[in-house]
Amino acid sequence: MLAFLFNFIPNIGSIIAAVPAVLLAIVVQSPAVAGLVALGYVGINTIMGNIVEPKFMGRGLGLSTLVVFLSLIFWGWLLGTVGMLLSVPLTMIVKIALEANEDSKWLGLLLGNVDEQKLKSEFEELSE
Repeated sequence: MLAFLFNFIPNIGSIIAAVPAVLLAIVVQSPAVAGLVALGYVGINTIMGNIVEPKFMGRGLGLSTLVVFLSLIFWGWLLGTVGMLLSVPLTMIVKIALEANEDSKWLGLLLGNVDEQKLKSEFEELSE
C-alpha cells in the first residue's frame, strides 16, 4: 500500500517506497535477499518509469515527459511535498487554462506531447 501511494510522486516516490521493503528484508532474511529486493525494485521501476508510464501519460494526459519532470521540481519547490503529490494535476490545470485563451494557446501546445509536424501546423494556424 505504501509503495502504491508513494508512486504518485514521480521519479523519487518509488525510491522512498523501496526503503521499508529493503530494511525488512535485511532484518527478516539476509543482506543478500535485501539486495535482490532492491534489485527487483530498481528493475521494475526502471521499466515502468522509463517505458510504460511516459507512453501512457503522454497519450492520456497530453503532457510531455520533460514537462512532468519539471513540474515535479517546480510544484515541489513552490508547495513542498503536497506540490509533488499534486504536480501532474496542477500542471494539467495550467495547460488547460493556457489552451483556452487564444493569446496563450501556443504555450499550452508547448506543454503538450505532440509530434513536430502537428506542432508546426498548429503554430502556422495560430500565426495566421
